[in-house]
Amino acid sequence: MTPADAARRLQAVSGVGPWTAAEVAQRALGDADAVSVGDYHLASAVGWALTGERVDDARMLVLLEPWRGHRYRVIRLLELSGEARAPRRGPRLAIQDHRRN
Repeated sequence: MTPADAARRLQAVSGVGPWTAAEVAQRALGDADAVSVGDYHLASAVGWALTGERVDDARMLVLLEPWRGHRYRVIRLLELSGEARAPRRGPRLAIQDHRRN
């Protein structure tokens, strides 16, 4: 069965959309090109690693186009490299010591 047929059949199940089908294809079917479109953090992480700016899903797919056929592998390599994380800008919390004195 081709990955496209597997995704189509998975999405025929109520409650299974493109994101879930891509996640299943990546892990269970070994699809090296499945991209989890709709993931909350993925597009901005890929955009930050490749361009230094946050992007949306459509721009992420454009950025990954040169690696068609291996897009999931590229995403995993970016995640493992540690470069796919935008700098955090939130307030820092002090570490609390809950031990007794």
